Amino acid sequence: METHTNNAQVTPMDTAPVEKTPEAPAMTGMPFAEMQLVEPLQKALKVKNYTHASPIQEQAIPHLLEGKDLLGSAQTGTGKTAAFALPILQRLAAAGSRRATPCAPRALILSPTRELAHQIADSFVAYGKFMKLRLTCVYGGVSQYGQVRDMQRGVDILIATPGRLLDLEDQGYIKLNEIEIFVLDEADRMLDMGFVNDIKRIVAELPQKRQSLFFSATLSREIVELSKSMLTDPVHVTITPQFTTAEKIDQRVCFIQKADKLALLTELMKNNAQGLTLVFNQTKHGANRLSETLAKAGFRSTAIHGNKTQAARKNALDGFRSGFYKTLVATDVAARGIDVKGITLVVNFDMPDEPESYVHRIGRTARAGAEGLAISFCTNEDVESLHGIQRLIKKTIPTFNEHPWHSSDVEQGATRPIQRGQGGGNSGGGYRRRQGGGGRGGRPSFRGGASRGGYSRDGGGESRGEGFSQAGGERRSGPKRSTPQSGGFRSAGGGQRRPSFR
Repeated sequence: METHTNNAQVTPMDTAPVEKTPEAPAMTGMPFAEMQLVEPLQKALKVKNYTHASPIQEQAIPHLLEGKDLLGSAQTGTGKTAAFALPILQRLAAAGSRRATPCAPRALILSPTRELAHQIADSFVAYGKFMKLRLTCVYGGVSQYGQVRDMQRGVDILIATPGRLLDLEDQGYIKLNEIEIFVLDEADRMLDMGFVNDIKRIVAELPQKRQSLFFSATLSREIVELSKSMLTDPVHVTITPQFTTAEKIDQRVCFIQKADKLALLTELMKNNAQGLTLVFNQTKHGANRLSETLAKAGFRSTAIHGNKTQAARKNALDGFRSGFYKTLVATDVAARGIDVKGITLVVNFDMPDEPESYVHRIGRTARAGAEGLAISFCTNEDVESLHGIQRLIKKTIPTFNEHPWHSSDVEQGATRPIQRGQGGGNSGGGYRRRQGGGGRGGRPSFRGGASRGGYSRDGGGESRGEGFSQAGGERRSGPKRSTPQSGGFRSAGGGQRRPSFR
């Protein structure tokens, strides 16, 4: 199998880097050896030391191998990419020595962002290591020259963002009339970014006879209606309830004055020196300023957001993944796109505007069965946001106040009861200050890991989620910049401990 990545030279699959493959199935499901997967796929899974399927893989792969349509809803970090990549590779490889047709791919995976497109491609590269198939990515923000060249040479698998796909189709460089398998990934994010009309146009141009897969982290009414227009008698696979937060994420809220946020952040980072810290800021300029401030204070920090070029964003992620940067400051557009081993601490420096974003933000830690800590800063301006988040997750986030910057005034302002009937209700009857020590129900203490006996990471694999886009989503007429071939730093490994105030 060969992979094309924009202006880079075609690379044989058996020499392509696979360390960054983001999926690591849980070791509790059905053994892959018992699935009806062909020998090249079994061999590739053994190379990656993947032996057992995750729940979504166990439930989805058999149906997809039978050619059925599928509507899947699963929390990020569950192995979704492998769930569709393995059956797609098997079906395409079954055609034998059929040569890829110029400009007419056989499988189309639609991604909301370029970073996610690259992550999906990394998975296909790893799993298709021993297959003679061709793949390329198509997305905006870079020159179309390399993408056009790849399409003219012919590819079996096309991973694309909607805007650039339609641009190249309008120019005659992509034909959708031979698509056998269509995947719409991260459908909820697609709608959030305003791609619904582009999606409908793309679907209308696909062959009627095809296998269609529809994946979304959440299943809102709009998502379900869109899926009905795309799928035929689909199998439904739902792994976790909507808007749940990973059980192994230790969530805390710090009531604090706005002027003290930076001081608390730096203290948290000092106590997380052995792990990676991901900080969420509300604005692009704010992310830049915060990253620069942290760098001047001696922390190896960088920022990532939609205004940065593709090359700059890739360099930031690769540097963070390698551990060169210990801190990454990101905006909400990145919330489901940062899939890096070793993130032991997520800090909501600014509360998110949308409660759903909280779930995706903190989901960047505790990946693939590991544990993690998520701390949110709540000022007087953030009380309503905090209430909305707690209504959504149906849970009161415990208070952490064992630090010098705790604000009793802010905490008292956040103790008013939540009005029932809003955003799913709240069984707790309002929020109150937690008293007492010890255990998860009392006042949190990070001394030596009192609640859960310390923090250690279990070495599980990475998972992928969404990436990043320019402001307002991908634009078809975006700047034409070239970008280096996908690659970069190896993921940092080893165990890390939870931040500890001593």
